[in-house]
Amino acid sequence: MFLKIINDKIIVRIMTDTHNQIFFGQSTGLTIQSTSKTEPFIFLKCIKKKGDGTWERPSKSEGKTVKCNLDEIIMILQVLKRKIKSWSSFHDFNNVKTQISFQWEEGKEEKVWINIGNYSKMLNFAQIEIFRLLLKHILKEKIEYATSSRISVVKKDKSKKIEMNKVINNATEIEANSDISNKKNSKIIETSQIEGNIEAETKNALLINFNDDTEIWVPKSIIRSQNNLNKDLTQTFLIDTWFLKKNNLQYI
Repeated sequence: MFLKIINDKIIVRIMTDTHNQIFFGQSTGLTIQSTSKTEPFIFLKCIKKKGDGTWERPSKSEGKTVKCNLDEIIMILQVLKRKIKSWSSFHDFNNVKTQISFQWEEGKEEKVWINIGNYSKMLNFAQIEIFRLLLKHILKEKIEYATSSRISVVKKDKSKKIEMNKVINNATEIEANSDISNKKNSKIIETSQIEGNIEAETKNALLINFNDDTEIWVPKSIIRSQNNLNKDLTQTFLIDTWFLKKNNLQYI
């Protein structure tokens, strides 16, 4: 948001996440366009003045438009910052390859030539600085916002992995406590029957969805029946009664 006070009045301007800058010359025009800061690319559009004095219109499929990704934006900035003298690449879209290049004019440090297919546009010193500052700003926005969804997915997957490890560790702890309890009590272990479906398996436990839609990791050491690992099969499990009571499960 942009605030400015003019004649004791506060002018409020809401800044959008789109950018559109046009560089016109006598016969060629170049537009840099970013439609959203959440999209990891920009558009470069070149148009020419036609023989009748009118300009080509991209809306009528005239001129040449290419889409540059984050890698290409960085390379363009390297030229505009004078880190390298030139950069060129082949832009591939719908199996149509278009050569694009940015290069400083030989012997002149105030002119940059931009070539997109058979379109060429020269930028003077002021235009170069505007182009560079705008591209730098757009890149910063896109690094922050256009990659956020990927970061969220990574964080989500990491969170799931941590949660899964906690569940497995809990199941292992239950199994260990069960073994200790069994060793302390040499009596016959009481077991009960209960129906459910196997949802997942680890080395030491089964994730069982019981008939009341309760999912619990059950240590294999307290499952006394031989069961099928088919996840689509509802079957009867013979499990130590103390475990079923502890988890408030309805057993037979």
